[in-house]
Amino acid sequence: MKWRDLLADWGLTKLQLSAGFLDLEFAPTDHERRAAWDLYVELATRVATQPLHDEQGADGSALASLHALFGVTRGVLKQYGPGAQNFARVAVAVLNEVLRPFLSRWHPRLDAQGRVPEAERAAFRAELREVQRQLNDDYARVLAALAQVKPFGA
Repeated sequence: MKWRDLLADWGLTKLQLSAGFLDLEFAPTDHERRAAWDLYVELATRVATQPLHDEQGADGSALASLHALFGVTRGVLKQYGPGAQNFARVAVAVLNEVLRPFLSRWHPRLDAQGRVPEAERAAFRAELREVQRQLNDDYARVLAALAQVKPFGA
């Protein structure tokens, strides 16, 4: 299987990855499997992929949880190093193309209490749900496939 096929199977076709990478055969290394598992567990247990109803949770806490994925991902990448470089390409693309734009747009709008202004809250929660969908339905499932495990709840 090629990387292009794996990513397409889970809907990650919009990530900007080099065409040469996408045409490589998919055979995860042990480092890539372990890195994918570590990051999958982080994603599957955070607000990043769990429903957050409009009347529940704090906006700032949701953003902080998503932002923490940058540090978690960096740690995983450092731990597994060059043996997980194909995994790293996908992980970095998700950080830069999915999370960073969302966090950059909404974090500056938080008030001193960590809330999005009421007038923008519905838009924030709708966009949060879309990011959660991308992370859960697309990215977390690619990580599970890389780790060679059945996705939680599947």
